[in-house]
Amino acid sequence: MELHDYQWEVIAPALQGKNIIIWLPTGAGKTRAALYVAMRHLEMKQNTKVVLIVNKVHLVDQHYSNEFHPHLKDKHKVVAISGDTEHKCFFAQLVQNNDVIICTAQILHNALSSTSEEMHIELTDFTLLIIDECHHTHKDGVYNKLMEGYLERKIHQKGKLPQILGLTASPGTGRATSFEKAVEHILQICANLDTWRIMSAEVHREDLEAKAKQPNKQYDLVTERPRDPFGDKLKEIMKTIHEYLRIEDFCESDYGTQTYEQKVVELEKEGAVEANRMKQTCALHLRKYNDSLLVHDTVRMMDAYELLDNFYQTEKVIRKQNDPTDAFLIQLFDSNQARLLELAEDIRFENPKLTKLEEILEDQFQISSGSRGIIFTRTRQSTHSLHKWISSKHSFQIMGVKTAPLTGAGYSNQSKHMTQNEQRETIEMFRKGQLNLLISTSVAEEGLDIPQCNIVVRYGLMTNEIAMVQARGRARREDSCYSFLAKMGGKEVRREETNETLEGLMKRAIEAVQRMPEQEYEKKKEELQKESLITRKAKQAKIDEKKNKFYPEQVRVYCRYCSQAVAHGDDFRTIKGVHHVNINPDFRVYYEVCSPPIDFGKKMVDWIPGGNIRCHCGQEWGFEMIYKHVNFPSVSIDNFVVETPESKRHYGQWKKVPFPVGELNYSLYIEMHPELLLLDD
Repeated sequence: MELHDYQWEVIAPALQGKNIIIWLPTGAGKTRAALYVAMRHLEMKQNTKVVLIVNKVHLVDQHYSNEFHPHLKDKHKVVAISGDTEHKCFFAQLVQNNDVIICTAQILHNALSSTSEEMHIELTDFTLLIIDECHHTHKDGVYNKLMEGYLERKIHQKGKLPQILGLTASPGTGRATSFEKAVEHILQICANLDTWRIMSAEVHREDLEAKAKQPNKQYDLVTERPRDPFGDKLKEIMKTIHEYLRIEDFCESDYGTQTYEQKVVELEKEGAVEANRMKQTCALHLRKYNDSLLVHDTVRMMDAYELLDNFYQTEKVIRKQNDPTDAFLIQLFDSNQARLLELAEDIRFENPKLTKLEEILEDQFQISSGSRGIIFTRTRQSTHSLHKWISSKHSFQIMGVKTAPLTGAGYSNQSKHMTQNEQRETIEMFRKGQLNLLISTSVAEEGLDIPQCNIVVRYGLMTNEIAMVQARGRARREDSCYSFLAKMGGKEVRREETNETLEGLMKRAIEAVQRMPEQEYEKKKEELQKESLITRKAKQAKIDEKKNKFYPEQVRVYCRYCSQAVAHGDDFRTIKGVHHVNINPDFRVYYEVCSPPIDFGKKMVDWIPGGNIRCHCGQEWGFEMIYKHVNFPSVSIDNFVVETPESKRHYGQWKKVPFPVGELNYSLYIEMHPELLLLDD
């Protein structure tokens, strides 16, 4: 295994057993450097075991197939474990039988927390912990939860802890806008990872710069549409809904923005808590019009029109109550539908961003028949819309552009998700050249190993400096291009310029931490570690206090949309601390199953998914899960309103409700309800 001089430089302390962070640009070979450390670790010490954790599912297979298994298979046993791995429920045995484990951080966290003999392991079972994209080790992220357990053991001297090796291209500034705050952020990450030193190429910087060349950056800015009759029509309809609702504290200039979306979400929550159907229903429809404006600003007018049309076709089916507000809103759309369609088809007012994107892609794909690129966009909706648009363009077909969307694997009933297998297949086809243009959400920003990529477009994105650095790093071919495409004078441009400044601030902060006297650095690190643990315990105590504020039997739960009382707090239990289910058999009279069984793209432990469920009023509630031959409705509290003796409120997450939810006692439940057992075919 050959390493560059700068790789030897950065891994030197790790080979001596020290905890370090390797800070190198994307494409500079951080994973290869970590692989060498793991190999030496296994060869030089007795009873060693290595675990590599990642934050994205597709990176499990990538690290296994591209690096660790090919180089270690002759001497060491390597296993990859991700969400769709059938044997992940025997995690403890896999750890015992293998030398290197590659898995998502969540799977490792689940195993550490599990009480199952087949699953449970201890952090001290490992001698080397490699953390990919380690800048995520902060706040309440799963990386930090793992490291909090590490620090707890360190302070109380509970067993020999694994060596830590963190990998990152961009630790970021933690939203700091001053040098002092940026230094604090870097020190906090170092404390969280118990880092001896951040290692970067200093002696061999020229060697690094020759290997990891940065792409040519260009700002591709477009002007506003000279006229926007389609957008104006949408705003006119929104104004009519506001007049019907008699609410005036909304500014028309906010229509089609994230600011407006936040306001209308709060309006909908108010309506749900107040059982004000008019306010709630109007807010839901206003949000959909706002979504349409956002799509209109990002992709084609026809995509924006189809989003609205599909919404109203569904509304006509699921809203079974003869409510005057429903009738008004549906009639309002119907009366404007023909005009909206006519305007959406008028190519004179099409999105200028698409014209500019077409120019960029034509330039790059005409220059080289071997071109390969990624377009980063904000939402799943826009990835599919851009894919549809590019696939329909004859000019792209002639140039041999073969495109596919790449989105997250997390399930959502609002937009199409990709299964983990679909993600893996798409990435592999791209790597082999069967596809040459990916249209991706942020899922591909970090870690995707495609050295041949020569064009990266950030399409109207407003993110932080870490995302900018990570996306830019996907362009690795000689003379590659990084394009930032956005509206001239818009918030996105100002944010990108700020990101460039923050990237410089981050580099200065890291260098300052690297130059700190060792004694001062160690003292600061220990202080931050102790503060972090104290803060975490205080925060957990506050959460526990809030969680036990009311008895479950004091709580009533109402459908978020129709305000019908459907459950009490003591009807709910958790399954393995994750799934919140209603165990009252009478609950079934309140909902209907509205889809075939969901395909999550992976096998679950002890259960299989059923279909989505919704209230008879049309409000989505969750899905059915068949757990050990019993069908339980698994519900999201976000779809309900909770009433306690103190108030009536909406809670977006189960962890925030002010009453305890106990774990399901399956044996006792079956004794009480044997009739609910499903018979196998």
